[in-house]
Amino acid sequence: MKHNSSITIKGDINMGNRRGKWLSFALAGVLAFGLTACGANGGNTNGETPAAGDGNGNGAGAGDGKKVTITFQNIYPDPTDPKYKMIREIVSKYETEHPNVKIELDSLNTDQQKLKLKTQAASKEIPDITIVNPAAQMQPFVEAGLFAPLNEMVEQNGLKDTFQEGILDYYTFDGNLYALPDGNNIGVVYYNKSLFEKAGVEVPQTFEEMVEAAKTLKAAGITPIAIGEKDSWTGSFLFMNILLRTNGPGFLQSVLDGSKTFEDPAFTEAVDAFQSLVQASAFQEGATSFDYNAGENLFKTGQAAMYYMGSWATGGIETSEASKNDNIGVFKFPAVNGKGDPNEFMLAPGSGFAVSKNSEHLEETLDFLNFFMINYPIEAFKVKGAVGVAQNIDEDFAAAGYSKMAVDVLNLFKEVKGGDLSFDNTMNPGTSQIHLSSIQNLFVSKKEAADVAKEHQKAYEDNK
Repeated sequence: MKHNSSITIKGDINMGNRRGKWLSFALAGVLAFGLTACGANGGNTNGETPAAGDGNGNGAGAGDGKKVTITFQNIYPDPTDPKYKMIREIVSKYETEHPNVKIELDSLNTDQQKLKLKTQAASKEIPDITIVNPAAQMQPFVEAGLFAPLNEMVEQNGLKDTFQEGILDYYTFDGNLYALPDGNNIGVVYYNKSLFEKAGVEVPQTFEEMVEAAKTLKAAGITPIAIGEKDSWTGSFLFMNILLRTNGPGFLQSVLDGSKTFEDPAFTEAVDAFQSLVQASAFQEGATSFDYNAGENLFKTGQAAMYYMGSWATGGIETSEASKNDNIGVFKFPAVNGKGDPNEFMLAPGSGFAVSKNSEHLEETLDFLNFFMINYPIEAFKVKGAVGVAQNIDEDFAAAGYSKMAVDVLNLFKEVKGGDLSFDNTMNPGTSQIHLSSIQNLFVSKKEAADVAKEHQKAYEDNK
């Protein structure tokens, strides 16, 4: 069976510029969908990692009759997410073509997977394939020598060329590529049109209007904004978009460079703005007890009016109950106190698939991952989960039945002028953990912005 190994985006893609070590894309021109960053540094492996097969049943691990089980840790546990079905479809195809291979799925939500991987890494017993986030989050795993280089695998059969230019940078260290991303996304606000109409509110043009809209929605008995803050990165992702407005891109890079501290007025202003949403009862009761999937499901089932998330959520929202009859719209995160450019977005290179260097079935695992990534954009497109995929897609989304909302999200990519990566993709793990807990605590009790800033600065200084 022959599988397509190259899919390309319709439209012109112009390379952007890196700002700081990992901190931002700067994009110009028209993108059909996706983000780019320039300067991908492939490099060569040191020859210690076996090459994969071609993903078509030829080469490593294919047809030798040896019974093999590959453990595939992933973050697709929600049956309502199109990627849940997609991953199982690809696994089924591979197992059919390779009857000697069994793919064992370990599906967890994001925070559960992060915690489990840390425990596994401590004992150097990570799964054959696992999920890792880019840049600063994956660096400790790379430095511990846990992942197999993927350079040789992606160079075969054109797999590397299926990825948007520059995206592999965020998973490359010292010339070696250690993970393959599932997405390349931006942060957007989804909204329920019928709930807005019921409460008599308009799409907010400023952050202050967003706070007032939340108050009006709450008074009408409608949850204004859904969030899954048990998984603490969700609140951080929202907070960082506020900071992107009060400071502009590059705040964390300025801290790393020593030109700013967390006690800078832009940071405390962002804390105060964030707390104004919380104090307006913008989020559902007990937000910190809802994990990512539970929070998102509030929006997908029509129980909340807004949802701030990365554009990867588009597929699950599009196929949800709330999305019927073109009921879901999307808008850019607005300016805060008159500051910031709505065309600067939170930028989210996706979670990456990494292979254990110590896998007992390394050749077979590489062959499966090669097969998986060749088929990923094809199957994602079929199940309406292709918005924000890191690989190139040359298809007509509207003609394929994608909703107006999905096409609107794709069009937002055309307007991206730059932005920032998330906190925990930029700072070291110790500082990031304090940050995540600190922002999560703001959902429970109000704090002075100066105290939050000092907490962050101390964490940074303690973890340099």
